[in-house]
Amino acid sequence: MLATGLLAGAFGYGAANVVPTFGTVPLDVRLTFHTAMMEVNEPVMQSAMALAILTTFGLAVVRRGLPRRLALGAGVLTVASLLVTVFGNIPLHAHIRRWAAAGSAPAGHSEILQQWELFHTIRTLTALSAFAVMIGIAVLVRPESR
Repeated sequence: MLATGLLAGAFGYGAANVVPTFGTVPLDVRLTFHTAMMEVNEPVMQSAMALAILTTFGLAVVRRGLPRRLALGAGVLTVASLLVTVFGNIPLHAHIRRWAAAGSAPAGHSEILQQWELFHTIRTLTALSAFAVMIGIAVLVRPESR
């Protein structure tokens, strides 16, 4: 539960605080901050996603019945967060890095930034859902008797 909670919390913080802040600062500030944030976030978020995937599927391996199915569901949701990141957000990071290095963004840049925000919202929702499923396992499912 801890790993999915950390992942959901990190994405949730970004969705609730960082993304809205992006809309209130000048574009050059956003590009500079976004680029710097990506460099710091990449190893942290990759580790958090890997840990969440391993622990959810690990729980599915050691449990049976409903807890196993729920843990598998949480694992699938966590993998979905990873896939959205890899195939959605990360390719857009290349554009943002280029724009930051150039000091400006081309016409049509707002559509790419909106795509990044949409992908971020999707991965946040899948991570929050995985965390909710893990809470459900902890709260609703009785431990197996030995």
